[in-house]
Amino acid sequence: MLTVSRVTKSFGGRVLFEEASLQINSGDRIGLIGPNGAGKTTLLSLLLKSEEPDDGVISLQRGVRCGYLPQEVAAATDVTVIELASGAEADGRAEAAAKRILSGLAFREEDFERPARELSGGWIMRAHLARLLVEEPDLLLLDEPTNHLDLETLGWFQNHLLGYPGAILTISHDREFLNALCRGIVEIRHRKLVRYHGNFDACLEQKRAREDQHLAAYRNQQKEIEHLEQFISRFRAKASKAAQAQDRIKQLARMERIEAPESDEPTVHFKFPQPPRSGQRVMSLEGVRQAYGTHVVYDHLHLRVERGQRIVLVGPNGAGKSTLLKILADMLPLEAGERTPGHNVTLGYFAQHRTETLDLKKSVLGEVQSISRPVGEQAARNILGAFLFRGDDVFKPVSVLSGGEKSRLALVKLLLDPPNLLLLDEPTTHLDMPSIDALIRALAHYDGTIIFVSHDVHFIRAIATSVIHVQRGHLTPYAGDYAYYLEKSRASGARAGTVASLGNHQPDAVPAAPKEAGPGLKEIRALRRAEADARAAANREAREREKRVAALEAEIAALEARQRELAALLEDPATYAENPSLAMETNRQLTGVAEALEKATAEWLAASPA
Repeated sequence: MLTVSRVTKSFGGRVLFEEASLQINSGDRIGLIGPNGAGKTTLLSLLLKSEEPDDGVISLQRGVRCGYLPQEVAAATDVTVIELASGAEADGRAEAAAKRILSGLAFREEDFERPARELSGGWIMRAHLARLLVEEPDLLLLDEPTNHLDLETLGWFQNHLLGYPGAILTISHDREFLNALCRGIVEIRHRKLVRYHGNFDACLEQKRAREDQHLAAYRNQQKEIEHLEQFISRFRAKASKAAQAQDRIKQLARMERIEAPESDEPTVHFKFPQPPRSGQRVMSLEGVRQAYGTHVVYDHLHLRVERGQRIVLVGPNGAGKSTLLKILADMLPLEAGERTPGHNVTLGYFAQHRTETLDLKKSVLGEVQSISRPVGEQAARNILGAFLFRGDDVFKPVSVLSGGEKSRLALVKLLLDPPNLLLLDEPTTHLDMPSIDALIRALAHYDGTIIFVSHDVHFIRAIATSVIHVQRGHLTPYAGDYAYYLEKSRASGARAGTVASLGNHQPDAVPAAPKEAGPGLKEIRALRRAEADARAAANREAREREKRVAALEAEIAALEARQRELAALLEDPATYAENPSLAMETNRQLTGVAEALEKATAEWLAASPA
């Protein structure tokens, strides 16, 4: 389908690729990885012929259609969302597909006819992504497609790509996404394209094995070279050994030298300062109401946060996760209720608006050294390096930084002078894998309290010790990590959600019966017969209800067992490796089981005695 043959490319005086080669075949699912600046986006530009290689050949099979999603797209025109997603020459079939895909990407139906220019950059990206999925090009090139997706939309997108008919090459720093989707990984390493089979975890294992083999081969060859050179040095001048010495000189000349292993960039080790200790109760929300116009996000919201908690907020797009962070950060005036910080609480809120606190006149290094806690130049440069400010980048004026660079700089400042309550909204956006690992290491040694939103499952698993699910203005806490949340929400989510919604219901008051004159003997006998008949009917009804309840409980148990079985299949990488259509069918079955379980649970609740 597409061949890269011995390509060399320099950019800005730096060699990005040197005789690099790659083959992409029909049906491939390839993840492209490497640190920021390694040349991932440049490689996509070369494949699309928007840039030319300095040397080498890139050939695309005739008739192959390529589709490309860049990291950032131009501002939308006056076209509507549905027009943008359907394409310029859309027919009824394309429009129907666009509506289905837009819904999967969390667009509401009322948004379909909105002008796309009214949307934020992230939503415009989703609309462009929908257009590509509708068009279904033969080769889909995606540059960080998960950056603007929430956790639940990411799940839909991931499942959709598993059944995509064409080949996919995607740049991503999301390990879980690469593990679920990819059957091959290509790493830009030392100006070459190194290919690994399997997903990202398999890539790491193969990479370690290759590096061990390379090191062993290099060491063995170095020993052989040393032995040959010693022989030559010792016997070159002796007539009886001169011929043998010459043979060894020729042997050295013919030897294909193994290059010394090039180590990865060193891991940054930096001891972050610890914040002052807060009281046990860090934050309380009591009876909070928050709305945007007529759209009520929260009503009668209650939340208590204790010292040392590491809470991830999960839930569908638009559920109110970012709004909750803003409420906790005191960024929004409350319509009702109270927000009460605990004793000695200092708060830091990380979101895009935080970049406004940067001094545009200072250099990157100067801005970091301007924090209240003093930090030396070398320490500052170490931590800046971990967040992609390397070499002379630290002397750049803040004013010339991109939005992503300003966001990373604000994150560095927050970590160097941390409060004891951190509120983080998608902190891993614009970070590559080494930088995400540096952030994880920093937060692992942080003694304060963390509440965060993230779509990076690797980051969530590493940081969160408890989960709050946000949906329709309700908070459902899970007193365990992300794996615990997945287990509980998959196995008993339908029943728990129904019980929770009924648990807040208050029965109407029963009105008092009016006083009447006392009945006579005939009326009393008739009343007793009626009561006996009613009791008999009630007993029959109770027995029937007990049978129905028992049958429903058996049905629910069977459905829950099937749900666990299907969920385990979807969590097994082998399900996707063996047959992508099997994963789609399993996902459809799981959806059907969840719907049946919800229906059976509702019937069980209605049939069960109060």
